[in-house]
Amino acid sequence: MSIKVSGHLEKMRTSLDENGQVDYQLPLDDQYIGMNGLIGSAVSIEHLGDIHCIHCGRRSKKSFSQGYCYPCFTKLPQCDTCIMSPEKCHFHHGTCRDPEWGENFCFTDHFVYLANSSGVKVGITRGTQLPTRWIDQGATQGLPIFRVQTRYQAGLIEDCLREHVGDKTHWQKMLKGNAEDLDLAAIRDDLMAKSEEGLEMLEQEHGLQALQRLYSESITTISFPVSQWPEKVKSFNLDKQPLVEGVLLGIKGQYLILDTGVINMRKFTAYNIQFSAAA
Repeated sequence: MSIKVSGHLEKMRTSLDENGQVDYQLPLDDQYIGMNGLIGSAVSIEHLGDIHCIHCGRRSKKSFSQGYCYPCFTKLPQCDTCIMSPEKCHFHHGTCRDPEWGENFCFTDHFVYLANSSGVKVGITRGTQLPTRWIDQGATQGLPIFRVQTRYQAGLIEDCLREHVGDKTHWQKMLKGNAEDLDLAAIRDDLMAKSEEGLEMLEQEHGLQALQRLYSESITTISFPVSQWPEKVKSFNLDKQPLVEGVLLGIKGQYLILDTGVINMRKFTAYNIQFSAAA
């Protein structure tokens, strides 16, 4: 079997099968490549030189915020600093870049969660993005612990909790193997106890109905299609090395694990590439 497909890259689409393993599809424009079946095959990823903004289509020399040109990066609400730091939301100050977009995106149910990727971490995501968010982070376990009405509220809770737990994934450690299973429910209870004073203040300000504590959610367990873990993690950069080749050993998060190194496919969203594979 051989494959050769060209197009603009987007982050890999994912789904969980009945056994909890992730199935990956690689989008290139309107074409989708099934990736799980290519593990063990020789693959190549070649950047053809073009980058086109995923919002306006403008040709760009550089990608900002995973796929945007610089003008869109500076103007679009989805590229604002409050997306990465939702506790800094400024909608209530009347300075949102696009209030209609903010109402549709940020004023919807969000979850605060615990995930086990390179160890336990706290994070937030929209209600429609579970378990996708955990998969993209390479987490083998995920547990929602709060349901809230806005992204801003989720950010405030996360800011309170991360005094006691990290909010970052150590990607090199994540790619060297699966973290040991953790009792996320016990960690949740301990975390809430340690953060009780701050959480009660937020509940008094926003209301108990707005900030719903979750105690009956089940832990989602996720497995990734990996045949061999790398001993050393060497990351490829298409800006410096436009041709990446190797045998595909596995996929975790948004990373392809090759016998020659790893590549974060999401990082190169909007790049025009040619993907080839030969069994």
